Amino acid sequence: METGAHLTVVPTQGEADVVISLLRANRIRCGERAAEVANIGTAGFGGWREILVAEDQLEAARELLEASPTD
Repeated sequence: METGAHLTVVPTQGEADVVISLLRANRIRCGERAAEVANIGTAGFGGWREILVAEDQLEAARELLEASPTD
């Protein structure tokens, strides 16, 4: 999914894979792409990934991420 609503940005491909798996397990259409570091307000290098979701599922995706454990 190259187009869609911005959900979040994560610092590694591994984290992107986990988020994408969670979203897809909950039937949320999603994808990811390389994030432009200049646009996310952080310095440095890394594999920053932007997570995108279908516009009509953005709120459900946000709620799912908020309810998910972070550690």
